[in-house]
Amino acid sequence: MEIYHGYTGFIASKLREAGAEPGDVIRVDNPDGESFTGVLMPRQLLYSNRPVLVLKLSNGYNIGVKVELETRIVLLSKKKGLPGTTGSEASLKKPFVSILATGGTIASKVDYVTGAVTPLLDPQELLEWAPELSDVGFLNVREIMKKFSEDITPSDWEKLSLEVYREITNGAEGVVVAHGTDMMSYSAAALAFSIVGKPVPIVFVGSQRSSDRPSSDSFFNLYSAVLTAFKASFAESVIVMHGESSDSYAVVLRGVKARKMHTSRRDAFQPINDKPIALVYPYTREIRIVGRILEKRDRSKEALLRNKFDDKVAIVKAYPGLQEEIVNFLVDKKFSGIVIEGSGLGHVSNSLIDSLKRAVENEIPVVMTSQCLFGRVNLNVYSTGRRLLEAGVIPASDMLPETAYVKLSWILGSVTKNLAEVRQLMQTNIAGEINERHTLELYPRWSHE
Repeated sequence: MEIYHGYTGFIASKLREAGAEPGDVIRVDNPDGESFTGVLMPRQLLYSNRPVLVLKLSNGYNIGVKVELETRIVLLSKKKGLPGTTGSEASLKKPFVSILATGGTIASKVDYVTGAVTPLLDPQELLEWAPELSDVGFLNVREIMKKFSEDITPSDWEKLSLEVYREITNGAEGVVVAHGTDMMSYSAAALAFSIVGKPVPIVFVGSQRSSDRPSSDSFFNLYSAVLTAFKASFAESVIVMHGESSDSYAVVLRGVKARKMHTSRRDAFQPINDKPIALVYPYTREIRIVGRILEKRDRSKEALLRNKFDDKVAIVKAYPGLQEEIVNFLVDKKFSGIVIEGSGLGHVSNSLIDSLKRAVENEIPVVMTSQCLFGRVNLNVYSTGRRLLEAGVIPASDMLPETAYVKLSWILGSVTKNLAEVRQLMQTNIAGEINERHTLELYPRWSHE
Protein backbone atom coordinates (compact mmCIF):
# COMPACT_ATOMS: atom_id res chain seq x y z
CA MET A 1 0.00 0.00 0.00
CA GLU A 2 1.37 3.39 -0.98
CA ILE A 3 2.02 5.75 1.94
CA TYR A 4 2.52 9.46 1.27
CA HIS A 5 2.92 11.89 4.22
CA GLY A 6 0.48 9.85 6.29
CA TYR A 7 -2.00 9.38 3.44
CA THR A 8 -2.60 6.00 1.81
CA GLY A 9 -4.48 4.45 -1.09
CA PHE A 10 -5.94 6.53 -3.88
CA ILE A 11 -5.51 9.80 -1.90
CA ALA A 12 -1.76 9.17 -1.73
CA SER A 13 -1.72 8.54 -5.48
CA LYS A 14 -3.67 11.73 -6.23
CA LEU A 15 -1.36 13.84 -4.05
CA ARG A 16 1.75 12.34 -5.62
CA GLU A 17 0.38 12.87 -9.13
CA ALA A 18 -0.37 16.51 -8.30
CA GLY A 19 3.11 16.95 -6.81
CA ALA A 20 1.53 18.20 -3.58
CA GLU A 21 3.30 17.98 -0.21
CA PRO A 22 2.38 19.25 3.26
CA GLY A 23 2.74 23.03 3.26
CA ASP A 24 1.68 23.43 -0.39
CA VAL A 25 -1.46 25.37 -1.32
CA ILE A 26 -3.89 23.11 -3.17
CA ARG A 27 -7.47 23.14 -4.44
CA VAL A 28 -9.71 20.12 -3.95
CA ASP A 29 -12.56 19.87 -6.47
CA ASN A 30 -15.17 17.24 -5.61
CA PRO A 31 -17.62 15.82 -8.21
CA ASP A 32 -20.60 17.37 -6.39
CA GLY A 33 -19.28 20.82 -7.26
CA GLU A 34 -17.77 21.65 -3.86
CA SER A 35 -14.30 23.17 -3.96
CA PHE A 36 -11.90 23.80 -1.09
CA THR A 37 -8.61 25.73 -1.14
CA GLY A 38 -6.00 25.63 1.59
CA VAL A 39 -2.62 24.43 2.79
CA LEU A 40 -2.18 20.65 2.68
CA MET A 41 -1.53 19.26 6.16
CA PRO A 42 -0.04 15.87 7.12
CA ARG A 43 -2.17 13.02 8.44
CA GLN A 44 -1.74 10.57 11.29
CA LEU A 45 -0.93 7.20 9.77
CA LEU A 46 -3.27 5.53 12.26
CA TYR A 47 -6.27 6.96 10.41
CA SER A 48 -4.74 7.29 6.94
CA ASN A 49 -6.95 4.59 5.34
CA ARG A 50 -9.95 6.90 5.70
CA PRO A 51 -10.76 8.98 2.57
CA VAL A 52 -10.19 12.32 4.31
CA LEU A 53 -7.70 15.02 3.31
CA VAL A 54 -6.69 17.75 5.78
CA LEU A 55 -6.50 21.40 4.74
CA LYS A 56 -5.59 24.56 6.64
CA LEU A 57 -7.91 27.33 5.46
CA SER A 58 -6.88 30.97 5.09
CA ASN A 59 -8.66 31.82 8.36
CA GLY A 60 -6.27 29.55 10.25
CA TYR A 61 -8.70 26.69 10.91
CA ASN A 62 -8.11 23.15 9.67
CA ILE A 63 -10.82 21.01 8.10
CA GLY A 64 -11.14 17.45 6.90
CA VAL A 65 -12.34 17.11 3.29
CA LYS A 66 -13.84 13.82 2.09
CA VAL A 67 -12.12 12.69 -1.11
CA GLU A 68 -13.72 10.48 -3.77
CA LEU A 69 -12.22 8.63 -6.72
CA GLU A 70 -13.43 11.39 -9.05
CA THR A 71 -12.01 14.19 -6.87
CA ARG A 72 -9.49 16.46 -8.59
CA ILE A 73 -6.50 17.84 -6.65
CA VAL A 74 -4.79 20.91 -8.13
CA LEU A 75 -1.43 22.25 -6.90
CA LEU A 76 -1.66 26.05 -6.71
CA SER A 77 1.69 26.94 -5.11
CA LYS A 78 4.58 25.26 -3.36
CA LYS A 79 5.29 25.82 0.30
CA LYS A 80 7.61 28.63 1.30
CA GLY A 81 9.83 26.19 3.11
CA LEU A 82 9.65 25.34 6.77
CA PRO A 83 12.39 26.35 9.16
CA GLY A 84 15.17 23.84 9.69
CA THR A 85 16.65 22.65 12.94
CA THR A 86 19.79 23.69 14.75
CA GLY A 87 21.42 20.53 13.53
CA SER A 88 21.51 21.84 9.96
CA GLU A 89 24.40 23.73 8.42
CA ALA A 90 22.19 26.76 7.78
CA SER A 91 21.49 27.10 11.49
CA LEU A 92 25.11 27.96 12.18
CA LYS A 93 24.63 31.22 10.25
CA LYS A 94 21.14 32.22 11.40
CA PRO A 95 19.76 33.43 14.74
CA PHE A 96 17.28 30.87 16.02
CA VAL A 97 14.66 30.35 18.67
CA SER A 98 14.09 26.93 20.24
CA ILE A 99 10.63 25.50 20.87
CA LEU A 100 10.55 22.79 23.53
CA ALA A 101 7.36 20.73 23.57
CA THR A 102 6.25 19.28 26.91
CA GLY A 103 2.67 18.29 26.05
CA GLY A 104 -0.68 19.97 26.60
CA THR A 105 -3.35 21.25 24.23
CA ILE A 106 -1.06 23.46 22.17
CA ALA A 107 1.03 20.41 21.24
CA SER A 108 -2.05 18.43 20.17
CA LYS A 109 -4.10 18.11 17.03
CA VAL A 110 -7.50 16.86 16.01
CA ASP A 111 -8.02 13.76 13.89
CA TYR A 112 -10.65 14.79 11.39
CA VAL A 113 -12.26 11.35 11.17
CA THR A 114 -12.70 10.55 14.86
CA GLY A 115 -12.74 14.10 16.24
CA ALA A 116 -10.30 13.04 18.97
CA VAL A 117 -7.52 15.33 20.19
CA THR A 118 -4.19 13.52 20.00
CA PRO A 119 -0.57 14.50 20.66
CA LEU A 120 1.63 15.56 17.78
CA LEU A 121 3.58 12.53 16.64
CA ASP A 122 6.75 14.43 15.76
CA PRO A 123 8.05 17.86 16.85
CA GLN A 124 8.46 18.83 13.21
CA GLU A 125 4.69 18.52 12.87
CA LEU A 126 4.36 21.58 15.09
CA LEU A 127 5.98 23.55 12.29
CA GLU A 128 4.01 21.80 9.57
CA TRP A 129 0.77 22.62 11.36
CA ALA A 130 1.81 26.26 11.81
CA PRO A 131 3.77 27.04 8.62
CA GLU A 132 3.28 30.79 9.20
CA LEU A 133 5.98 30.53 11.88
CA SER A 134 8.52 30.28 9.09
CA ASP A 135 7.90 33.97 8.43
CA VAL A 136 9.24 34.89 11.87
CA GLY A 137 12.63 33.23 11.81
CA PHE A 138 14.69 30.09 12.08
CA LEU A 139 13.32 27.58 14.59
CA ASN A 140 14.58 24.51 16.37
CA VAL A 141 11.82 22.25 17.69
CA ARG A 142 12.37 19.45 20.17
CA GLU A 143 10.05 17.34 22.27
CA ILE A 144 11.45 16.88 25.76
CA MET A 145 8.47 15.23 27.46
CA LYS A 146 4.86 14.22 26.82
CA LYS A 147 2.93 15.22 29.90
CA PHE A 148 -0.26 16.99 30.72
CA SER A 149 0.60 19.89 33.00
CA GLU A 150 -1.23 18.35 35.96
CA ASP A 151 1.22 15.42 35.83
CA ILE A 152 4.37 17.57 35.96
CA THR A 153 6.45 17.25 39.14
CA PRO A 154 9.41 19.15 40.63
CA SER A 155 11.75 16.60 39.03
CA ASP A 156 10.28 17.61 35.65
CA TRP A 157 11.17 21.24 36.44
CA GLU A 158 14.74 20.06 36.88
CA LYS A 159 14.73 18.40 33.46
CA LEU A 160 13.00 21.34 31.81
CA SER A 161 15.47 23.79 33.35
CA LEU A 162 18.39 21.74 32.05
CA GLU A 163 16.96 21.55 28.52
CA VAL A 164 16.23 25.29 28.42
CA TYR A 165 19.71 26.03 29.77
CA ARG A 166 21.24 23.88 27.03
CA GLU A 167 19.36 25.80 24.34
CA ILE A 168 20.50 29.10 25.81
CA THR A 169 24.14 28.02 25.98
CA ASN A 170 23.87 26.68 22.41
CA GLY A 171 23.08 30.19 21.24
CA ALA A 172 19.27 30.41 21.09
CA GLU A 173 17.88 33.95 20.88
CA GLY A 174 15.06 32.78 23.13
CA VAL A 175 13.32 29.61 24.24
CA VAL A 176 9.60 28.89 23.85
CA VAL A 177 8.13 26.19 26.09
CA ALA A 178 4.87 24.69 24.81
CA HIS A 179 3.11 23.69 28.02
CA GLY A 180 -0.32 22.77 29.33
CA THR A 181 -2.09 25.75 30.85
CA ASP A 182 -3.45 24.30 34.10
CA MET A 183 -0.11 24.22 35.94
CA MET A 184 1.84 26.50 33.62
CA SER A 185 2.40 29.22 36.21
CA TYR A 186 4.20 26.74 38.48
CA SER A 187 6.66 25.80 35.73
CA ALA A 188 7.15 29.41 34.64
CA ALA A 189 7.97 30.32 38.24
CA ALA A 190 10.36 27.38 38.51
CA LEU A 191 12.34 28.57 35.47
CA ALA A 192 12.40 32.10 36.86
CA PHE A 193 14.43 30.81 39.80
CA SER A 194 16.40 27.90 38.34
CA ILE A 195 18.24 29.79 35.59
CA VAL A 196 20.05 32.74 37.14
CA GLY A 197 21.22 35.61 34.93
CA LYS A 198 19.05 34.83 31.93
CA PRO A 199 20.48 36.47 28.77
CA VAL A 200 17.35 35.82 26.64
CA PRO A 201 13.61 35.33 27.25
CA ILE A 202 12.07 32.05 28.34
CA VAL A 203 8.51 32.11 27.01
CA PHE A 204 5.81 29.71 28.21
CA VAL A 205 2.83 29.33 25.92
CA GLY A 206 -0.25 27.13 25.83
CA SER A 207 -3.76 27.10 24.48
CA GLN A 208 -7.19 26.72 25.94
CA ARG A 209 -8.59 25.02 22.84
CA SER A 210 -6.91 22.70 20.38
CA SER A 211 -6.07 24.00 16.94
CA ASP A 212 -9.28 22.99 15.21
CA ARG A 213 -11.92 23.86 17.75
CA PRO A 214 -14.02 27.00 17.29
CA SER A 215 -12.13 30.12 18.44
CA SER A 216 -8.90 28.21 18.84
CA ASP A 217 -6.07 30.20 20.38
CA SER A 218 -3.23 27.80 19.49
CA PHE A 219 -1.63 29.50 16.51
CA PHE A 220 -2.21 33.05 17.75
CA ASN A 221 -0.54 32.26 21.07
CA LEU A 222 2.34 30.31 19.53
CA TYR A 223 3.03 32.99 16.93
CA SER A 224 3.00 35.67 19.66
CA ALA A 225 5.33 33.59 21.83
CA VAL A 226 7.83 33.08 19.02
CA LEU A 227 7.77 36.83 18.27
CA THR A 228 8.44 37.51 21.94
CA ALA A 229 11.34 35.06 22.05
CA PHE A 230 12.94 36.65 18.97
CA LYS A 231 12.29 40.34 19.56
CA ALA A 232 11.56 41.14 23.23
CA SER A 233 13.95 43.47 25.01
CA PHE A 234 13.58 41.60 28.30
CA ALA A 235 15.06 38.30 29.47
CA GLU A 236 12.69 36.81 32.02
CA SER A 237 10.57 33.69 32.43
CA VAL A 238 7.19 34.81 31.11
CA ILE A 239 3.80 33.52 30.02
CA VAL A 240 2.37 34.67 26.67
CA MET A 241 -1.35 34.10 26.08
CA HIS A 242 -4.40 35.92 24.71
CA GLY A 243 -4.83 39.37 26.24
CA GLU A 244 -8.58 39.45 25.56
CA SER A 245 -11.16 37.15 24.05
CA SER A 246 -10.65 38.44 20.49
CA ASP A 247 -7.50 38.01 18.38
CA SER A 248 -6.21 41.54 18.92
CA TYR A 249 -3.17 41.15 21.13
CA ALA A 250 -1.36 38.75 23.43
CA VAL A 251 -0.23 39.65 26.91
CA VAL A 252 3.21 38.96 28.40
CA LEU A 253 3.01 38.12 32.10
CA ARG A 254 5.88 37.63 34.53
CA GLY A 255 5.87 33.93 35.38
CA VAL A 256 6.09 34.50 39.13
CA LYS A 257 3.16 36.94 39.05
CA ALA A 258 0.61 35.17 36.86
CA ARG A 259 -2.28 32.81 37.50
CA LYS A 260 -4.82 31.01 35.35
CA MET A 261 -8.03 32.71 36.46
CA HIS A 262 -10.61 31.12 34.16
CA THR A 263 -11.20 27.50 33.20
CA SER A 264 -11.97 28.04 29.53
CA ARG A 265 -11.66 31.65 28.33
CA ARG A 266 -8.87 32.37 25.91
CA ASP A 267 -7.69 35.28 28.09
CA ALA A 268 -7.57 33.02 31.13
CA PHE A 269 -4.28 34.29 32.58
CA GLN A 270 -4.12 37.45 34.65
CA PRO A 271 -1.32 39.29 36.46
CA ILE A 272 -1.58 39.27 40.25
CA ASN A 273 -0.17 42.26 42.17
CA ASP A 274 1.68 43.32 39.05
CA LYS A 275 1.19 44.79 35.59
CA PRO A 276 1.85 42.87 32.38
CA ILE A 277 5.36 43.33 31.07
CA ALA A 278 4.24 43.86 27.47
CA LEU A 279 1.53 43.50 24.86
CA VAL A 280 2.22 41.62 21.63
CA TYR A 281 0.45 42.50 18.37
CA PRO A 282 1.23 39.56 16.08
CA TYR A 283 -0.32 41.05 12.94
CA THR A 284 2.05 44.04 13.04
CA ARG A 285 4.82 42.21 14.91
CA GLU A 286 4.89 44.94 17.54
CA ILE A 287 5.87 44.36 21.16
CA ARG A 288 4.79 47.26 23.37
CA ILE A 289 6.30 47.47 26.85
CA VAL A 290 3.68 48.45 29.45
CA GLY A 291 5.26 47.31 32.73
CA ARG A 292 8.55 46.99 34.54
CA ILE A 293 11.49 45.07 33.09
CA LEU A 294 13.68 43.40 35.69
CA GLU A 295 16.10 41.50 33.44
CA LYS A 296 17.10 42.94 30.06
CA ARG A 297 18.12 40.86 27.05
CA ASP A 298 21.90 40.73 27.03
CA ARG A 299 23.63 37.97 25.09
CA SER A 300 26.90 38.72 26.88
CA LYS A 301 25.48 37.47 30.19
CA GLU A 302 26.40 33.96 31.24
CA ALA A 303 23.49 32.01 32.65
CA LEU A 304 23.90 29.91 35.79
CA LEU A 305 21.90 26.70 36.24
CA ARG A 306 20.62 25.95 39.75
CA ASN A 307 17.85 23.49 39.04
CA LYS A 308 17.35 21.31 42.10
CA PHE A 309 13.89 21.35 43.67
CA ASP A 310 12.84 19.71 46.93
CA ASP A 311 9.72 17.63 46.32
CA LYS A 312 8.83 17.40 50.02
CA VAL A 313 7.16 20.82 50.22
CA ALA A 314 3.41 21.03 50.82
CA ILE A 315 0.69 23.66 50.41
CA VAL A 316 -2.06 23.72 53.04
CA LYS A 317 -5.15 25.87 52.50
CA ALA A 318 -6.70 27.40 55.60
CA TYR A 319 -10.41 26.72 55.93
CA PRO A 320 -12.94 26.62 58.79
CA GLY A 321 -12.32 23.45 60.74
CA LEU A 322 -8.78 22.78 59.50
CA GLN A 323 -7.32 20.35 62.03
CA GLU A 324 -3.85 20.45 63.48
CA GLU A 325 -3.42 16.74 62.66
CA ILE A 326 -2.78 17.73 59.05
CA VAL A 327 0.21 19.89 59.97
CA ASN A 328 1.42 17.31 62.49
CA PHE A 329 1.28 14.65 59.78
CA LEU A 330 3.58 16.73 57.56
CA VAL A 331 5.99 17.19 60.46
CA ASP A 332 5.97 13.49 61.36
CA LYS A 333 6.55 12.56 57.70
CA LYS A 334 9.56 14.88 57.71
CA PHE A 335 8.39 17.24 55.00
CA SER A 336 10.99 19.87 54.17
CA GLY A 337 8.70 22.90 54.07
CA ILE A 338 5.10 24.05 54.38
CA VAL A 339 3.30 26.88 52.59
CA ILE A 340 0.04 28.06 54.15
CA GLU A 341 -2.70 29.74 52.12
CA GLY A 342 -4.02 31.79 54.99
CA SER A 343 -7.12 33.93 55.18
CA GLY A 344 -7.07 37.71 54.79
CA LEU A 345 -3.78 39.23 55.88
CA GLY A 346 -2.36 35.76 56.49
CA HIS A 347 -4.25 34.07 59.28
CA VAL A 348 -5.16 30.55 60.40
CA SER A 349 -7.19 29.30 63.32
CA ASN A 350 -5.47 29.93 66.63
CA SER A 351 -5.80 26.22 67.34
CA LEU A 352 -3.23 25.54 64.59
CA ILE A 353 -0.50 27.82 65.86
CA ASP A 354 1.05 25.29 68.23
CA SER A 355 1.39 22.72 65.44
CA LEU A 356 2.99 25.33 63.17
CA LYS A 357 5.38 26.24 65.98
CA ARG A 358 6.25 22.55 66.31
CA ALA A 359 7.10 22.45 62.60
CA VAL A 360 9.46 25.42 62.93
CA GLU A 361 11.08 23.85 66.01
CA ASN A 362 11.77 20.82 63.81
CA GLU A 363 13.62 23.07 61.32
CA ILE A 364 10.73 23.00 58.84
CA PRO A 365 10.12 26.46 57.36
CA VAL A 366 6.49 27.55 57.40
CA VAL A 367 5.61 30.29 54.90
CA MET A 368 2.39 32.31 55.09
CA THR A 369 0.60 33.52 51.94
CA SER A 370 -2.95 34.76 51.43
CA GLN A 371 -5.70 33.03 49.51
CA CYS A 372 -7.07 36.51 48.76
CA LEU A 373 -4.29 36.68 46.10
CA PHE A 374 -4.38 40.47 45.75
CA GLY A 375 -2.67 42.58 48.42
CA ARG A 376 0.05 41.41 50.76
CA VAL A 377 0.42 39.40 53.95
CA ASN A 378 0.77 41.46 57.13
CA LEU A 379 1.14 39.56 60.39
CA ASN A 380 1.53 42.70 62.53
CA VAL A 381 -2.09 43.90 62.46
CA TYR A 382 -4.05 41.35 64.50
CA SER A 383 -3.13 39.25 67.51
CA THR A 384 -3.35 36.04 65.48
CA GLY A 385 -0.72 37.33 63.08
CA ARG A 386 1.58 38.36 65.91
CA ARG A 387 1.25 34.92 67.45
CA LEU A 388 2.20 33.39 64.09
CA LEU A 389 5.29 35.60 63.94
CA GLU A 390 6.23 34.52 67.46
CA ALA A 391 5.85 30.89 66.33
CA GLY A 392 8.42 31.52 63.58
CA VAL A 393 6.10 31.68 60.55
CA ILE A 394 7.62 33.50 57.55
CA PRO A 395 5.36 36.14 55.91
CA ALA A 396 5.53 35.96 52.10
CA SER A 397 4.58 39.56 51.32
CA ASP A 398 2.49 39.63 48.10
CA MET A 399 3.72 36.34 46.64
CA LEU A 400 1.20 34.02 45.06
CA PRO A 401 0.82 30.77 47.05
CA GLU A 402 2.08 28.72 44.09
CA THR A 403 5.07 31.02 43.61
CA ALA A 404 5.92 30.75 47.29
CA TYR A 405 5.67 26.96 46.99
CA VAL A 406 8.02 26.87 43.98
CA LYS A 407 10.45 29.34 45.54
CA LEU A 408 10.62 27.41 48.81
CA SER A 409 11.12 24.14 46.92
CA TRP A 410 13.95 25.77 44.92
CA ILE A 411 15.67 27.31 47.94
CA LEU A 412 15.59 24.00 49.84
CA GLY A 413 16.82 22.07 46.80
CA SER A 414 19.36 24.42 45.25
CA VAL A 415 20.49 26.89 47.89
CA THR A 416 20.18 26.00 51.56
CA LYS A 417 18.19 24.14 54.20
CA ASN A 418 19.37 26.39 57.02
CA LEU A 419 16.20 27.85 58.54
CA ALA A 420 17.62 31.33 59.11
CA GLU A 421 18.92 31.51 55.54
CA VAL A 422 15.65 30.19 54.14
CA ARG A 423 13.79 32.89 56.07
CA GLN A 424 16.02 35.61 54.64
CA LEU A 425 15.78 34.34 51.06
CA MET A 426 12.00 33.88 51.17
CA GLN A 427 11.70 37.57 52.06
CA THR A 428 14.20 38.66 49.39
CA ASN A 429 12.97 39.59 45.92
CA ILE A 430 14.90 37.30 43.54
CA ALA A 431 12.93 37.17 40.27
CA GLY A 432 10.20 39.79 40.63
CA GLU A 433 8.04 37.60 42.85
CA ILE A 434 7.70 40.42 45.40
CA ASN A 435 6.33 43.78 44.31
CA GLU A 436 7.18 46.38 46.93
CA ARG A 437 4.89 49.02 45.42
CA HIS A 438 1.18 48.47 44.87
CA THR A 439 -0.93 50.96 42.96
CA LEU A 440 -4.68 51.12 42.41
CA GLU A 441 -4.63 49.78 38.85
CA LEU A 442 -3.13 46.49 40.01
CA TYR A 443 -6.47 45.42 41.46
CA PRO A 444 -9.08 44.56 38.78
CA ARG A 445 -12.44 46.14 39.45
CA TRP A 446 -15.77 45.44 37.82
CA SER A 447 -17.25 48.41 36.00
CA HIS A 448 -20.95 49.01 35.29
CA GLU A 449 -20.07 51.10 32.23
